[in-house]
Amino acid sequence: MKSDYIATIGLEVHVQLKTKSKMFCGCSVEYGAEPNTHVCPTCLGLPGALPVMNLEALRMTALSGLIFQCDIAPICKFDRKSYYYPDMPKNYQISQYDLPICQNGEVPLYDLAYPKDAQKSIKNPDKRVRLIRIHLEEDVAKSFHFETTSGIDFNRAGTPLMEIVSEPDIESPEEAFAYLTSLKQALMYGDVSDADMEKGQLRCDCNVSVRPSHQTEYGAKIELKNLNSISGVRRALAFEIDRQTLALERGEKLLQETRRWDDDRGETFLMRTKESAHDYRYFPDPDLLPVKTEVFMPAVRARLPELPWAKRERFVREYGISSYDAGVLADDLELSRYFEAAAKGAKRPKAVANYVLNDLLSALAGAEKSVQECPIEPKYLAELAGLIEDGKINSKQGKEVFAEMFASGEAPEKIVEAKGLKQESDIDAIKLLCQQAINANPKSVEDYRAGKGAAINFLKGQVMKASKGKANPNLVGETLEKLLSAQ
Repeated sequence: MKSDYIATIGLEVHVQLKTKSKMFCGCSVEYGAEPNTHVCPTCLGLPGALPVMNLEALRMTALSGLIFQCDIAPICKFDRKSYYYPDMPKNYQISQYDLPICQNGEVPLYDLAYPKDAQKSIKNPDKRVRLIRIHLEEDVAKSFHFETTSGIDFNRAGTPLMEIVSEPDIESPEEAFAYLTSLKQALMYGDVSDADMEKGQLRCDCNVSVRPSHQTEYGAKIELKNLNSISGVRRALAFEIDRQTLALERGEKLLQETRRWDDDRGETFLMRTKESAHDYRYFPDPDLLPVKTEVFMPAVRARLPELPWAKRERFVREYGISSYDAGVLADDLELSRYFEAAAKGAKRPKAVANYVLNDLLSALAGAEKSVQECPIEPKYLAELAGLIEDGKINSKQGKEVFAEMFASGEAPEKIVEAKGLKQESDIDAIKLLCQQAINANPKSVEDYRAGKGAAINFLKGQVMKASKGKANPNLVGETLEKLLSAQ
């Protein structure tokens, strides 16, 4: 986007909660079930069926509010949002209008939440995006469109759904990417949602406008739909900002409209134009009483987890690792748990972090496995780092042991014993090998004493060769220096 134009972005994120049953009935929530098998009169909107609130959904929404430092309303209520669409069987949706459960709050944008190619050029470091509200509602059914017909699966109808609405604080596609990444990570830490966009558990609508930099009034609000990945949101916003900028440069007047994002074509196209907001005719749902949140808030506060940004700081403080390494480890909840389980039993947690970030992640990626599927127990990774720290094996042997651990899941000491890899650290044995290397290579000895320090590396190599790689390289270097200085 050209510097003489400003983009303003606000996001509306819908998050399916990780409850066992639906929001207002007892039907189970199961992704991928046969269509229309988890339904009942209530979620099908049949006459006479009455809703009953899911207390766990209320708790999870309040917990999300605590995570993002929202104000939790002492009393919230549910309203009917009227609209007519095939995926809404009652012709209204039960939602929250003027008394949502959470208001205000913020989402922090940390460095590693940005796309990798943007992490070195962050315009607003440590930015926090303000929230307007988090409210709770029921999801709609899912429509399927075939060549000549359409079908509806009501399994999803009634699933507890949070809507998280941000202030228009986001200024670029990269900030939108960071916002969604940080939001998703925190929700997973709180165990309130798996937030899998491919499964529709996290869905995002973007409101974006562009205006000349000298103009204080926002430009026309354009809503983007059909965004099913965080990277897709970034691409869609980048395209739309450029499209609006070019239109303004041509003197065109932009109107409030809704556009659909086509990820394959890499462009947005018009769905509908609207001059004013739709009148949903909200009114309090007469079948549901207002909710006093004080009834369940003590239990909710007890569930507040250590948040990813706090975990990063603690990892640096407790384990002596770099801020960057701590950020990478804390980015993935399961990876952070694995590292901490290993680091607690390690002499040097930094060495464990290096194994996790380099060897382990590479091996998992190559095997197409998740951290949960890792064949190496965390304690074994700590034991491997300890073997190297104690001089029982060298770092090269450690690579060999790690590869075998990943393949077999065996303990490192057992692999070292079976392969005969135990490093020779007996000082008398090493001294004998060093003396033999000195006696057999007088030219290298002469060069070393003449000030050519690199000559000792040849002697080290001869000792390692004679020991078949088992000699402790640090002891070899120290012993050679002592012997050469004494003679």
